[in-house]
Amino acid sequence: MTRMRTMKEFSLIINGDSVATSDHFDVINPADKSVVARCPKATVEQLNEAIVAAKAAFPAWSALTYAERRAKLMQLADALEAKSNAFMTLLTQEQGKPTKGFADLGAGFELGGTLAWIRSTASMELMPETIQDNEIAHIAIHRKALGVVGSITPWNYPLLMGIWHMIPALITGNTVIIKPSEMTPLTTLYFGKIAKDILPKGVLNVVTGAAGEIGEAMSSHKDIDKIVFTGSTPTGKAIMKSAANSLKRLTLELGGNDAGIVLADADIEAVAGKIFATAFINNGQTCAALKRLYVHESVHDQLCEALTNIAGSVKTGNGLDVDTDFGPLQNEKQLDIVKALAQDAKERGANFLCGGKVINETGYFYPITLVNNIQDGARLVDEEQFGPILPIIKFKDVEEAIASANRLAVGLGGSVWSTDIKRAQDVASRLECGTVWINNHAMVQPDAPFGGVKDSGFGVAFGEAGLKEFTSIQTMQTFKS
Repeated sequence: MTRMRTMKEFSLIINGDSVATSDHFDVINPADKSVVARCPKATVEQLNEAIVAAKAAFPAWSALTYAERRAKLMQLADALEAKSNAFMTLLTQEQGKPTKGFADLGAGFELGGTLAWIRSTASMELMPETIQDNEIAHIAIHRKALGVVGSITPWNYPLLMGIWHMIPALITGNTVIIKPSEMTPLTTLYFGKIAKDILPKGVLNVVTGAAGEIGEAMSSHKDIDKIVFTGSTPTGKAIMKSAANSLKRLTLELGGNDAGIVLADADIEAVAGKIFATAFINNGQTCAALKRLYVHESVHDQLCEALTNIAGSVKTGNGLDVDTDFGPLQNEKQLDIVKALAQDAKERGANFLCGGKVINETGYFYPITLVNNIQDGARLVDEEQFGPILPIIKFKDVEEAIASANRLAVGLGGSVWSTDIKRAQDVASRLECGTVWINNHAMVQPDAPFGGVKDSGFGVAFGEAGLKEFTSIQTMQTFKS
């Protein structure tokens, strides 16, 4: 795909049609700061057209059976899979992640997850729940689609997270308007282009715009019945305020700063690779990545050495290069955040085991960085870095580590690493987070509910619990006399 052709083929998807705009904005390749494409910039009027189309399409789409909607979504998965190479290349160009990447966790991983999530979620179904059936009455709980769902997605997993929002909404009978991040809109626009020839008109609409305007208009619009958002806590709070006037349903997966606790009996040789992979998955740009590592003093030095050895074996570079393990950060703003957190750690006397200095300025590159001799209170520990730098904090007593893990306002994920599973589970149960892993981290799957607590948001994704987020309850009571 040449750059000129790429620039010509992107358009909004409204009511099953490709819609041009009078204004555009640049999408930047973070590996070399070149322009990947000119992205259509929607007006609020075009958003309103999409909302009208989605509302008009809702009655017919929601009236279909699960089997009928499932057939369309499975067809969509097949069409996406047929374009796998194009999607992976575009994903690398706009987001930066390598095609393969460290531990096969690059663009191929995101595409594979996308296909798995479509097919798994589309296979699910919410059946009526009978709570009484006797000679007096039959009482059942039915689940009904909400209407028009607005999806606002981030830039770290643009294709996969779009699917996490769209597919449960669609299979339960809702229609969708999705606004991807202005940093990474291209794979979502390409997905919409494929979907418009498979789904009925108006069922899925893709509207792209610059930061703020379109998202704000969506969250306040009276004819959007639900917003599902993945992103920062401040933006989530702003969405709640905008949604209040229409009592809009919300699912918010917000910021995290996941803690991992490595107990004294952990098998360091066995877990070091997993800890490294789950801390630096997607170059650390993962909501539920391991971001604070608390390590018992008896195994601290051994783990630091093991992680440093792994770091020395990987390559950071352009994601289109076949031997690249980690790509750039997605944007300059995020790079600046990582650099500022590293500088604060240096000023506090932290020890940099590796990395910590930009050596490639052709793109938004930052090397894999490990930092120890650091404590709670440092910005690198207390703030979500969302990049390839991991603070390692030594502890003596597990109660100390639990208190440290729980002291922040966020609560997305957490983990405990130990050979004593029962003890690990006991510690894990005391962590204040929506998901906790034993001897792993950041691993999600389509049938296991996932969501945050505290300032990490509310509502869940995945599984039957995730489907229910896109429905309302209607209790039907039938009396027999």
